Amino acid sequence: MSTTLTIKNMVCPRCISAVNQIVNGLKLKVKDIRLGAVELDEDVLDAKTMIELDQMLSESGFERIDGKKSQLLERIKTLVIQTIHYENHFQLTINWSDFLSERLAHDYHYLSTLFSSVMGITLEQYIIKQKIEKVKEYLHYDQLAIKEIAFKLGYSSVAHLSAQFKKVTGMPPSAFKKGNSSVDRQSLDGIQ
Repeated sequence: MSTTLTIKNMVCPRCISAVNQIVNGLKLKVKDIRLGAVELDEDVLDAKTMIELDQMLSESGFERIDGKKSQLLERIKTLVIQTIHYENHFQLTINWSDFLSERLAHDYHYLSTLFSSVMGITLEQYIIKQKIEKVKEYLHYDQLAIKEIAFKLGYSSVAHLSAQFKKVTGMPPSAFKKGNSSVDRQSLDGIQ
């Protein structure tokens, strides 16, 4: 038997390492660890261990999540972040509604309604904001031309990317790239 814990704010490979250190420090047997989740090779954790785990996670900026809807919400956010920011095989023509429904085994309308009711923004707006953060990263490190960024992130054109970027940040990507920006990059788990 195993236990899967859903962990909030676990959004990057470094987070996986930090959470892994925490669970290993508590001498818990880890079966698998991935963005947003830790699968333990133990059936049930005692109350004392759960309190210690929650405290150590909290001290490191993480939180264990209980409740099916809260866990599903975190799975949505983690899947969007992982797909946009860390997947090397990001599909340029991804259909987010089909993708999320398939991966999370829920109707997209249900996922979207749950997300909006809790987060205060639509799931589509959240995806756009995550994509804009990735655009900012590419521009900040001057890794790709704007045309290449648009192609890589599945935008239909540079004009479409530029319009969304300006709508979210208040400036065109070229101004951000030149460093004339008062717009800072945001942490991935802080995007709302």
